[in-house]
Amino acid sequence: MANQKTDPNYKVVAENRRARYDYAIEDDLECGIILEGSEVKSLRGGGANIAESYAEVSDGELWLVNSYVAPYDRARSYPHIEKRRRKLLVSKKELARLWSDTQRKGFTLVPLVLYFNHRGIAKLKIGIAKGKKTVDKRATEAKRDWGRQKQRLLRHGE
Repeated sequence: MANQKTDPNYKVVAENRRARYDYAIEDDLECGIILEGSEVKSLRGGGANIAESYAEVSDGELWLVNSYVAPYDRARSYPHIEKRRRKLLVSKKELARLWSDTQRKGFTLVPLVLYFNHRGIAKLKIGIAKGKKTVDKRATEAKRDWGRQKQRLLRHGE
């Protein structure tokens, strides 16, 4: 992938930061997304939310469910539906792997980041995730806090 900080086309539109807290991400996958013209314009303006959405495999296709794309003001004659199911594009091999992973106990498909890649094409990174219990969340938080404290001690030499 191109250097994301210097590339003018790379732009993160929406990020699901809560997903890494609520789920243990086993694997992630970049996939394309089918959008209407007014949706692309709205995404370029930064109007999207994927925090409460999920992906599912149904009828041999991969779908993004419950994602929000803000309405585009200038598309008054042909507006898009804000919360509609959007088709995700993956190969047949990846789709079969995703379907078999979601059939296992406790695994789900969680959208992580919606962005425009270095070529200016909208992409969605989804993760194959397993839900965390409260104990696991506390352990992750304690590990992160200890890492911060360790870095602070190394910097200041106390």
